[in-house]
Amino acid sequence: QVQLVESGGGLVQAGGSLRLSCAASGRTFSSYALGWFRQAPGKEREFVVADSRGGGRTYYADSVKGRFTISRDNAKNTVYLQMNSLKAEDTAVYYCAADATPFSTQIPVRQSDYDYWGQGTQVTVSS
Repeated sequence: QVQLVESGGGLVQAGGSLRLSCAASGRTFSSYALGWFRQAPGKEREFVVADSRGGGRTYYADSVKGRFTISRDNAKNTVYLQMNSLKAEDTAVYYCAADATPFSTQIPVRQSDYDYWGQGTQVTVSS
């Protein structure tokens, strides 16, 4: 069982930055593909970004490309989401997720690809 705990959310003005963190339990963190999703009020959860198993290959939603950056520290079992140039439409609950599929070379972009989820952290961007 893998537990994921997000932190770093908060209130920020449009144009500002936030860095979300997601700490994971488990000894095989480096073998997971990792992703971030978000859910705005009244909307379905949507894909934001994913990092391949072991890291090194990433895929971003068009809406955040060039503004958000995913990174991981395998030694700390932590994945980060650096969010710059934030917009009001980025307001949402942000979730990290882990895909523990062994030997997978895919970059998972669907919610159903993921096995474990965090509880979410609220990001509010004021305009």
